[in-house]
Amino acid sequence: MRIGIVVDSACDLPSDWLDAAGVVLLPVTVRIGEAELVDLRDEQATLEFAQAHLAERGHTAETSAFPAERIKALFLERLVIDYDYVFCLTVTRNRSRIHENATQASFAILNEYKQVRSAAGHGTPFALRVVDSQQVFAGQGLLPVEAVRLREAGAGAPDIRTRLDFLATRSYTYMVPRDLGYLRARTRHRGDRSVSLLAATLGGALDIKPILHCHQGETGPVARVRGFDHAARTLFRFVEERVEDGLLTPTLCLSYGGPLEALRALPGHDRLMEVCRAHNIEVFEAVMGLSGMVNVGAGALTVGFAAPPHAFA
Repeated sequence: MRIGIVVDSACDLPSDWLDAAGVVLLPVTVRIGEAELVDLRDEQATLEFAQAHLAERGHTAETSAFPAERIKALFLERLVIDYDYVFCLTVTRNRSRIHENATQASFAILNEYKQVRSAAGHGTPFALRVVDSQQVFAGQGLLPVEAVRLREAGAGAPDIRTRLDFLATRSYTYMVPRDLGYLRARTRHRGDRSVSLLAATLGGALDIKPILHCHQGETGPVARVRGFDHAARTLFRFVEERVEDGLLTPTLCLSYGGPLEALRALPGHDRLMEVCRAHNIEVFEAVMGLSGMVNVGAGALTVGFAAPPHAFA
């Protein structure tokens, strides 16, 4: 069985890995004033667009999920021919319409694929599964990495489906925003009250950085630390402990709202990499996608992994 994997461009994985694994991308379009970029996970284009437009007007950006009609066209023109079963892994439905659009498109795809496959010489059925990753940023990368790993190991679609559903509820993302004032302005623009005005004010006055957490689609703060570098070090030490306790997949994903050289220069990064190597954990580092960067600001750090239930301490 030929198994295909589709993600949206909010998924923070390196573009070279996505290309090598044959993962298909649903791009998100970002518009800031008159400037517009279709986010295709091109790291250089993302950094140049962010540098030119993010600081002054990024919090007013509008993002457009890949429309249902275009998802339908992508499948009927290509994917129902190239694959027999496709997993479409989306950013949490709580933060984007991508999951809704993909689900809507899936009904039409499954109703119309037979003639297309028959014309291409395929007489077997086609199946499609839309999976809510229940995650954002680096945490969204866990499911496609696991799906590719299982596919390469020869697992069948039912086993992959069961595993992805299991991991979606056990995946975690932790994030440190660099500019809490930007984050507050962005959440106000979106009508999101997850970061309070008081927290933003105190953060600016005292250089307090929250460590935020996403699990099962819900986000909120788990700690407050003085200074970005100290917060990054605190988060890396916490992740070291999770790695030492045992992750549910041999994968750790990191993303950063800027050049990867800056991510790798953060205090505690080298030590975390040593711990991951010692425990045979594969690390994926990526520039944060543009849709993520406009929502949380430049210079933000995110880390994603799958693990048993735990508390941040």
